[in-house]
Amino acid sequence: MTDTASTQAAATPGSKPRKKATAFDKNPAKAGWVTKLVLGLICLLWMIPILGTFITSFRSLDAVNNSGWWTVFRHPLTMDLTLHNYHEALFGNAHMGRAFINSIAIALPATFIPILIAAFAAYAFTFMEFPGRDVLFLTIVSMLVVPNYVAFIPILKLYRNFGLNGTFPAVWLAHIGFGMSLAIYILRNYMATLPKTVIESAKIDGASHYQTFFRLVLPMSVPALASFAIFQFLWVWNDLLVALVFIGPGENEPLTVSLTHLKTTLGQGWEVTTAGGFLVMIVPIIVFLSLQRFFIRGLTAGAVKG
Repeated sequence: MTDTASTQAAATPGSKPRKKATAFDKNPAKAGWVTKLVLGLICLLWMIPILGTFITSFRSLDAVNNSGWWTVFRHPLTMDLTLHNYHEALFGNAHMGRAFINSIAIALPATFIPILIAAFAAYAFTFMEFPGRDVLFLTIVSMLVVPNYVAFIPILKLYRNFGLNGTFPAVWLAHIGFGMSLAIYILRNYMATLPKTVIESAKIDGASHYQTFFRLVLPMSVPALASFAIFQFLWVWNDLLVALVFIGPGENEPLTVSLTHLKTTLGQGWEVTTAGGFLVMIVPIIVFLSLQRFFIRGLTAGAVKG
């Protein structure tokens, strides 16, 4: 009776045959031990320099000269740790405390201004029709292949005529101009994946482009905005070339320029350099970890599921 009922249920019109479960269906996202081992080794190799820099930044000059940083694990209770390196880096001749404020004053405007301008441009390239739209977009994207240093000399001449050399607006405009092409490219590609029905419904309801942009498109584009914000912030914060060319050493120098003053020409003072280096890297690490979920969503936007 049981076999007959099963046969009749399988022959019922409209019923779908049950797919036989496989081992992959039971654990579709489970990684093998080889993958876990490889990823673990990569993470370990990636963390070793950071760990060494962190430990060295707390060691005294005598301890640094007499032994390696890994020796602290042999006698952890007798470690000679000190905050002198951080005090010297922040309040010494390098003035990294002032440079830290300068880096924030440079990185925040150079991150938010191109995002705002690129968001307007990406909306126009995606949802507005005007002559030469595709040609203009391709022209902007083609600027990605042009190295930024080829424009340094003409930009320096312009800054000299306007008296901007060595000021914050000089480096703001440089980072905004160099990052605008990538910002427009990322945001335009993301906005192209947004549902067109929502935009059309807003147009039927009489919403203007201004209202559609701020109330619909901008909130839905948060993952892409956060992804580019991470790219731009890390680039501006860790930049040395643009800072040296357009600001240089002085009262407005950022952390990357100030970090070069910690080590003398004779190779001394590198224990203080480790403290300064950790001060430089801690902010990008915090920013990346806090925006990681938006970063992943922005990179995977538009992916097609099989």
